[in-house]
Amino acid sequence: MGQHFLIDPNIARKIAGSIEGNPSFVLEVGPGTGALTRFLIERFPELKVIEIDTESVDALINSGTLPSENIIIGDFLLLNLEEVLPPSSCIVGNFPYNISSQIFFKILNHKHLVEQVVGMVQYEVAERIASAPGSKQYGILSVLLQTFYDIEFLFKVPPSVFFPPPKVNSAVIRLFRNKRDNLPCKEENYFRIVKTAFGQRRKMLRNTLRLFFPADIQLSPLFEKRPENLSVDDFIELTCLFESNGKV
Repeated sequence: MGQHFLIDPNIARKIAGSIEGNPSFVLEVGPGTGALTRFLIERFPELKVIEIDTESVDALINSGTLPSENIIIGDFLLLNLEEVLPPSSCIVGNFPYNISSQIFFKILNHKHLVEQVVGMVQYEVAERIASAPGSKQYGILSVLLQTFYDIEFLFKVPPSVFFPPPKVNSAVIRLFRNKRDNLPCKEENYFRIVKTAFGQRRKMLRNTLRLFFPADIQLSPLFEKRPENLSVDDFIELTCLFESNGKV
């Protein structure tokens, strides 16, 4: 599913009002025709947007919604955030549904710059990101984002507020950087353990991670669990165990 343009000003106003505090910088991803942009620029005069569609860019400029110098023409997934974002930035937008997960993984890679995210995504994606351990929706994206962000499911959005209307519901979520700056393990190992564990989510960790740990370590009760039952702290513990006793 690609981009569906927001046309309801009440929802746009509500999204803009969901940004907490005064971020140092606000970047809107995929503004389209500017339905959300109009309300964001009222709160954040230095707002910048990134848009890949040239027709949408022309519409933004011609409508006078924001100056052309505030518009970055390009693909967010290819944007060098190190050159654009200062620390304590906020990313906001009606994220294109077909790349929303990729957007969040890019944000994870730049968590030292992105303090807050307010995004509208497909309802199931929002559920997955905000879900707790033990739920069917809980997975890789849930664990990795919750490792570094506090996540709130804000509100559900019906298809009728978009053009063209999607065939699914949407939702707005807010991510705010938590206090976990550094893990007690290597981040690349942590990501590897989480992704491998969820590669076969219905199996116990004793099966999915058997190549990572010697047999005696696998006797720990932790290995009798399935990945969906592990908290962020459990995965951190597991990675630390790997680094001290595991097989490289």
